[in-house]
Amino acid sequence: MMQQYQEAKAAAGDALLLFRMGDFYELFFEDAKTAAHVLGLALTSRDKGDNPVPMAGFPHHQLDAYLAKIIAAGHRAAICEQVEDPKKAKGLVRREVTRIVTPGTLTDDSLLDPAASNFLAAVALPSAKGASRCGMAWVDVSTGRFHATTFASEQLPDHLARIRPAELLVSDDATKLPDDWTAGTAVTRRPAWAFGHTAAVEALAKHFGTRSLDGFGFDASPGADDAAALRAAGAILEYLAETQRASLAHIDRLVPFAAHTRLAIDPATRRSLELVATIRDGSRRGSLLGVIDRTVTGLGARLLADWLAAPLVDVAAINGRLDAVEELVADAALTSQLRESLRQIYDIERLLARVATGRASPRDLSFVGRTLAVLPKVKAKLTGRTSALLRELEQRLDLCGDIRGPLEKALVDDCPLVTRDGGFIRAGFSSQLDELRELMAGGKQWMAEYQAAESARTGIPNIKVGFNSVFGYYLEVTNPHRDKVPADYIRKQTVKNAERYITPELKEYEEKIVSADERAKELEVRLFG
Repeated sequence: MMQQYQEAKAAAGDALLLFRMGDFYELFFEDAKTAAHVLGLALTSRDKGDNPVPMAGFPHHQLDAYLAKIIAAGHRAAICEQVEDPKKAKGLVRREVTRIVTPGTLTDDSLLDPAASNFLAAVALPSAKGASRCGMAWVDVSTGRFHATTFASEQLPDHLARIRPAELLVSDDATKLPDDWTAGTAVTRRPAWAFGHTAAVEALAKHFGTRSLDGFGFDASPGADDAAALRAAGAILEYLAETQRASLAHIDRLVPFAAHTRLAIDPATRRSLELVATIRDGSRRGSLLGVIDRTVTGLGARLLADWLAAPLVDVAAINGRLDAVEELVADAALTSQLRESLRQIYDIERLLARVATGRASPRDLSFVGRTLAVLPKVKAKLTGRTSALLRELEQRLDLCGDIRGPLEKALVDDCPLVTRDGGFIRAGFSSQLDELRELMAGGKQWMAEYQAAESARTGIPNIKVGFNSVFGYYLEVTNPHRDKVPADYIRKQTVKNAERYITPELKEYEEKIVSADERAKELEVRLFG
């Protein structure tokens, strides 16, 4: 097993390796020492000989809580999971590093602020002598939003202050950026080849399934102004492929950031104005954003923050927003009804990202269905509006009936958080699953009938069927009636004032029930996948 661990650690690099062993995640060697200090875990040892192996661990269900602490402490975490059923494994259970979690690649709600974007950014500094243009790309892996732009080198601190990335990728051969430019940002060095122009353009075109990037508004020629932006975008894509090890289908476009349509604000002015964070402690509370944010969804809160961090300068676009605001302010009833409907919407951006990456739970899919069920009400409220922006929103709103219908048909109203618990597929969706559930439900009735039949056959009035985790179902007979026990009863346990027995018939039916439960859960997992 330690050889398997060493192989996983080699794939994890400098990340703390969380090695799944049964119901625990374990860390060994230097990782264990670091985890004991950072996470407050007890440091033990695997071997008690001359060279004991340091070891620390925590229960698997506490993963999110410990991941948050690891990231907050400035470390990365590699999660090594058991990728086959231990019951079906021949020998050692196969394990693989399934993802590497870093500050800029968080996707789990428990690790994210619903009101704030979590950007992973990359900077491609001027590659030619005498060049003065920088390229930057940034992505929110939790939503799939992916942007890139090129600008003069002296504007780099302005853009970093606007985006406030959680993690910044820079080339190994790049000069160190000033500390005040990257305050609060984890800086990750990447090999210089990851920022290569040719490899970046090819990787982006392959990812998006296109022959070129013209359709996204980028000129991919080596000498074009967009070249630096594409180099940065390619570095991000390469990093995500290395760390996520899952589908990135939700990142389905690269959007040019038109800097000329936004107000340029230098870092000092941005701090002084306290647009999205206070000078005192950098918190949202007390900033301009904190004062004016009355949104009722995480999506709206993040969009408002983006708008405030990069104000429009185009008069027509500004007036378009003001016209929509004016119409909503003039109709208080409409605004109230819209807000009430929007309160019922879940964070569809982040939900769909987890679906695309294969990390969605049954509950996530049920939340997608509930959100889609609200859209007809929102669309109806926007119908007949006079402002161009509200009319455009109504036209763009797709009700997605082809998705909502199957979700509502397949999933129960209250889904569990994890697939292994089962019970999330609605009755009637799968006839095979319904049959297994009927067998499981009929078990209680069969047990009651069997208990009554045995009582009549043996003449033992208070015989009862019980269950424990050691040997399953049993018949319990009190001591005063021991002389009535028939020969086909097999004694399994003595308890106070009673004896416990099993019978071939009881064990045969137990196997059917247990088998039905396991097969039902396996079938639900297959249907979900």
